[in-house]
Amino acid sequence: MSRLKSSIWVAGYLRRCQSAGMFGAVRRRGAEEAGAVFVKVALMDGTAMLFVPAPQTSYDDSRPVERVFIQSPPQAVDETAIEARLAKEIGFDPDVWIVEVEDREGRHFLDLAKKV
Repeated sequence: MSRLKSSIWVAGYLRRCQSAGMFGAVRRRGAEEAGAVFVKVALMDGTAMLFVPAPQTSYDDSRPVERVFIQSPPQAVDETAIEARLAKEIGFDPDVWIVEVEDREGRHFLDLAKKV
């Protein structure tokens, strides 16, 4: 069984966020089929959280096709630090997706990797 195309996953994710009353948008469209997805959650106070694809070792063998994320860094930081990290990611992999949502509470609705 294969993973959902990135474009379909992103559309569904944004729909989920918007149904909860959050603003969300695609800031950068990556590869339709399998581009990595990075999610920035702006807290509306100048800080943000960044969620990046979890390493393959974090995937559960019983559900290997789901997308899971880790927060990196593990706490909210100044938005300029997040933007610098995203610029580096684009330089490394031009096929990345960047999705941004705004939520003062920091809700993200992402599946997070289990800590080992």
